Amino acid sequence: MNDVLTKQLARINLYALISRILMKEVDEDFLEKFEGDEMILSFFPNYQTWEKRKEIDHKRLLEQFLNVDFTNLFVLHMIPYESFYRRDDQMLETGGSNPVLQFYNEYDFRAQLDVARAVSPDHIGIELEFMYMLASSEYKALENEDVKAACEIAKIERDFLKEHLLEWAPMFLMNMKAEAGTPFYFDAASLALEFMLSDYEYLNELIGEEGCNYRA
Repeated sequence: MNDVLTKQLARINLYALISRILMKEVDEDFLEKFEGDEMILSFFPNYQTWEKRKEIDHKRLLEQFLNVDFTNLFVLHMIPYESFYRRDDQMLETGGSNPVLQFYNEYDFRAQLDVARAVSPDHIGIELEFMYMLASSEYKALENEDVKAACEIAKIERDFLKEHLLEWAPMFLMNMKAEAGTPFYFDAASLALEFMLSDYEYLNELIGEEGCNYRA
């Protein structure tokens, strides 16, 4: 079971990381912790070799490059909302009829739009935060050796990926890679895309007809 918990913790950490990066601008505290973790840095190969991060301090790196890039990507030039990609009229669904809210409400998840700098709960950062919350709940169930409950949560995760995130986020993330003005956000988009696809594959393999095989 220890290997299973380690796997779950890695999933939690990755969902936490990518949801945070895609939700709002990073700050000096985040950047200091980020650069102090060799494991996390390994997921950002282009950022690792970026000359700018070696030439200037974090404050100027944020003000002159990273926060400018975030604003261009998430506020000015791109629209990081599921409803924009999935509605025929490309309008944002900001009201209570947004399909994502059905998932959120059913599992007592409340989207903090002010924290995410979002106008709708189907922002990519919030949807990834929802996956983080589910993965955390699955971890707690496994800690308590409640495999049945953990498996039910895993099914919810798989369904949310299939019915929501994977229906639109890959296109957004590929566009994000094309538009990114810094290696940091290019790598973040690559990581998010690769991780979501691999996590969906993992969940499909985990969930069998007779229940989840956490020892596989």
